[in-house]
Amino acid sequence: MTTKTTAIKAIPTNIITGFLGVGKTTAILNLLKNKPENERWAVLVNEFGEIGVDGSLFQGQQSTEQGVFISEVPGGCMCCAAGLPMQIALNQLLNKSKPDRLLIEPTGLGHPKEVLEILSADYYQDVLSLHKTVTLVDARNLTDTRYTDHQTFNQQIEIADLVIGNKLDLYQVDDKSRLTNYVKTHGQADAQTIFCQHGEIPFSALQGLTSGYTKAPHHHHHHHKQEKPLVSEQPMPEIGFLSAVNEGEGFQSVGWRFAANKVFNYQKLFALLTGINAERMKAVFITNDGVFGYNLTPDALTEIELDDCLESRIELISVKVDDSLEAELLGCLVE
Repeated sequence: MTTKTTAIKAIPTNIITGFLGVGKTTAILNLLKNKPENERWAVLVNEFGEIGVDGSLFQGQQSTEQGVFISEVPGGCMCCAAGLPMQIALNQLLNKSKPDRLLIEPTGLGHPKEVLEILSADYYQDVLSLHKTVTLVDARNLTDTRYTDHQTFNQQIEIADLVIGNKLDLYQVDDKSRLTNYVKTHGQADAQTIFCQHGEIPFSALQGLTSGYTKAPHHHHHHHKQEKPLVSEQPMPEIGFLSAVNEGEGFQSVGWRFAANKVFNYQKLFALLTGINAERMKAVFITNDGVFGYNLTPDALTEIELDDCLESRIELISVKVDDSLEAELLGCLVE
């Protein structure tokens, strides 16, 4: 791997965005697996909920020894509060990793225009070189007004240099052309559209400078209460778990952190997770059969074995969260 002692300058930087469950995390993991061996890559990931699961999922499959450095900003849109949470996390990540490439994954319910505005500010002019903004879309969702009427969904397409129709293997005959036409109507004039499955984005998709988003900026107004630390940062109480809720953009999130000595029965846990009904669920669990990561979308629940994790975490996003899930999770603990 390269060793850098010079100032951080002109780091190729890609925003990789897309709505809930479209496959952003899978796409980034695929990119990390195929990165040049001699390069150091950094990933800044933002999550809607306060718990923060993506960092554990990434770190369970990639490590600093492999030249991959991860940082996460949980608790909603990282561009809120004048972008301060994002800037603090980004500056720390850059100073630690001194990367050859930076990937930024905003939450699927975040505001990518504002993220792009922060990265385009004078402070980062010499530090970052903004390469293509990539938006993943599941073209099947274009027949659902919950998506096509959602401001964030359309904003993600508006800012994209490249729109990738993911989950191609699940499309019906008209889905590809529907997405191509939608991008022509709602995207930038020179935006490209390509298709893939299982988040297998070619590395070439990242290369090349962004054309720059030129439409009038949209100023959003959030009122996140930050009088207390995020649950992801709080010390673990004696009871051995913490929970958190968040709400915005028409969705709710609920999540839990469990102390490392809380071991889950694998069979009970898997049966519970397969029955969850949510727009999105991500989790890492320490079980009596090993450490596993879980990823639930409306299409499927996927499971991967992880090298390790510091504690068990789970986060769900739905129109309305299930109040009974905490008791069911506690019922899966090994006694």
